[in-house]
Amino acid sequence: MAATITTPLRARVLGVPVHVCGDVVAAALALHAKGGGQIVTLNAEMTMAARADPELGAVIEAAELVIPDGAGVVWALGRQGRRVRRAPGIELARRLLEHAASHGWRVALVGGSPAVMASLQRRLAAELPGLDLVVASHGYLGPAEWPPLQRQLLAAPPDLVLVALGVPRQETWIRGLPGRRSGLWMGVGGSFDVWAGSKKRAPAWMGALQIEWLYRLVQEPSRWRRMLALPEFAAAVLRQRG
Repeated sequence: MAATITTPLRARVLGVPVHVCGDVVAAALALHAKGGGQIVTLNAEMTMAARADPELGAVIEAAELVIPDGAGVVWALGRQGRRVRRAPGIELARRLLEHAASHGWRVALVGGSPAVMASLQRRLAAELPGLDLVVASHGYLGPAEWPPLQRQLLAAPPDLVLVALGVPRQETWIRGLPGRRSGLWMGVGGSFDVWAGSKKRAPAWMGALQIEWLYRLVQEPSRWRRMLALPEFAAAVLRQRG
């Protein structure tokens, strides 16, 4: 049996970097032990966005760990002969929260609506009573409110920061923070809504069939324009050799 890849290997999908490793949780914990950095969860939609948006592309290029969040990215890697498992960002983020609660990490949460953040705090307090939540801020802040929050985060300093501001804002906001030196910083999209109970994840069988995108589209019909990136991604990958 082949040995499990524990050290992330840097590959590319349509020119966008992504790390290949056997255990994304172990890779994230190793990154924390080395001083921290930014974790990006790459799917087909973000890959196409990065090709069109130089700022987002530069953020992903500079990220310390880019995990294959989407089935399309896993498929594209497979065409290169790289066999990896899909690593949903919501699952990695939850595992990191559980690790934080049991190992005394300082945690910060940023994003979501005020109601979602309030519900999320209540649920996490019940589900992970050992969690040391040093900062919890919803994302509906005015321009004058962001700099104080940034200073609070950098002064904490947290071991884990989960940011739910949507792509690409969460990624560019994390990378743009001045003086960011330690801890894991990760964009988590709609994870807060799921954990707070305001939205549901697709059933496991839809994940197994790689059609979670359809479930999200039914929940949020306004996403249809963004979903057009999926066939564009597939066509671009098929045009490449190997």
